Amino acid sequence: MSKQPRKQRKALYNAPAHARGKHLSASLSKDLKEKLGKKSLPVRSGDKVRVVRGDFKGHEGEVLSVDYGSYKVTIEEVTLSKPDGTATFLPVDPSNLIIIDADLKDDRRIKNKGDN
Repeated sequence: MSKQPRKQRKALYNAPAHARGKHLSASLSKDLKEKLGKKSLPVRSGDKVRVVRGDFKGHEGEVLSVDYGSYKVTIEEVTLSKPDGTATFLPVDPSNLIIIDADLKDDRRIKNKGDN
């Protein structure tokens, strides 16, 4: 594994689809950390998140979509108004989010490798 930033960036840009989800992780809230015994989870649509960095700091909303190509997430409360008055969703980096309420319908989402 290289330390060179250019090779780290290249690895991100050329990552296969099945490995991209791991880079789309966000920290969990304190109560979720205690409940699940984990620090972070990959963001999925349906999760409720809070923005902790940037212009939209403090906004909370449901994740509408996760873009695996650009490593960004769209949230229902984070919008910009275009000059014609319509609203558009602003993509947010998952590192700037905290998951408040995770969608835990999928059993495999929180199961650790090696757990039986």
